[in-house]
Amino acid sequence: MPRYMTMIRIDEDSLPPEGLGPEFGERMGALFEEITKAGVMLDTAGLKPTAEGTRATWSGGKISYTDGPFTEAKEVVGGYSILQAKDMAEALEWVRRFLEIHPENLTVTTEVREIVEG
Repeated sequence: MPRYMTMIRIDEDSLPPEGLGPEFGERMGALFEEITKAGVMLDTAGLKPTAEGTRATWSGGKISYTDGPFTEAKEVVGGYSILQAKDMAEALEWVRRFLEIHPENLTVTTEVREIVEG
C-alpha cells in the first residue's frame, strides 16, 4: 500500500498567542486515535517555531547557515504526517477531515505527496 507524506503549512503570525484551546486538542486527539486505529497514520508530529530552527543551504559549492525566524517565508511547515492509504483519494479524505478541525479564521495548507518506494 502506498505511503504519503503530508506537510502542514501555516502562517506562524496568524496563530493566537494563547494557542488553539482545549476543544481543538480534543477534536484533533479523537481524529488521530481514529486514523491510527484504521492503520493509516504511521507517524506525525508538530514542529517548533522557525525562531528555534536553522536552515542549511548548499550553493556555489559552499554551505551557509541561517538561524530563524525566517522572515522571508509567510507560510512554514508546522508539522507533518506519514500516512499509508490505498490511494491518493483516501489520503486526501483524511487530510480533509484534519483541515476541517481547524478554526475557520486560520489558513492551513496541507501538501500531500506520495513517497517513492524502493
